[in-house]
Amino acid sequence: MLVTRQDDTVLADFEYYKYTPSMAGAVVFVILFVITSVLHLWQMFRTRTWFMIPFCIGGVMEVIGYIGRAASSQETPDWTLGPYIIQSIFLLVAPALFAASIYMELARIVLMVEADHALFIRRKWLTTIFVCGDVLSFLMQSSGGGLMASGNSDSVNKGESIIMGGLAVQLIFFFLFIVAGAVFHARVRKSPTAKCARYPWQKHMVSLYLVSVLIFVRCLVRLIEYGQGFDGYIISHEIYLFIFDALLMWLAMVVMNWVHPSEVAALIRGYGKMSDKVIGTKDV
Repeated sequence: MLVTRQDDTVLADFEYYKYTPSMAGAVVFVILFVITSVLHLWQMFRTRTWFMIPFCIGGVMEVIGYIGRAASSQETPDWTLGPYIIQSIFLLVAPALFAASIYMELARIVLMVEADHALFIRRKWLTTIFVCGDVLSFLMQSSGGGLMASGNSDSVNKGESIIMGGLAVQLIFFFLFIVAGAVFHARVRKSPTAKCARYPWQKHMVSLYLVSVLIFVRCLVRLIEYGQGFDGYIISHEIYLFIFDALLMWLAMVVMNWVHPSEVAALIRGYGKMSDKVIGTKDV
């Protein structure tokens, strides 16, 4: 489907896609995200790790988003608005939900090892500050995606700017989060608490670093994509979506399956080590 876009100096036809969306690629990632999302839901309910609810919702949104792309692939070249909106918004905002759970896990790691002294932000504010930034990013990206999907030229331009702002907010808060985590990690290693020697806190820190870097890279590529505009190189080649969005977000979910935060929650509750109870929680 073509919509008219009015820029300052040029009038151009704007297509929902600059290529024929791949049915095979969409189906592959629907299957991959279904597998990891179902496992996350099972792990969460089995262990009552409720702060992983946003993460699980993000996984479901990834599934729905790629179902939308699969539907669009069957409509080429006469794409309809519904599937385009679904894939555009759901895939755009899902990582913000992943981030919310990651922020909450760090606060629980701090509580687990009783190392509040190692934070440069008070623990009671740690989750609040980063989750609020995440919510702001989520709202900006979702509203921007809705404007862009309208097809109105002014709305498309405004939506593009709002999405870029939302991605920038997400990148800033993620960078600060990584810094906060690294400072905490370094201080605790230098001056460990009694529980540091008993609890496997470092493997959970490593998993947070890995997932944070994956999401950070994904958001950075997305920001560059929108910065290039609708005639840009990245948005015109579907392979970049699959590599820098689908693959990176699937890997982030798999890492959290493998080193599941339920162990942290269990140790805080005094249940002991959960590696024998939660599929995917491993010692490293």
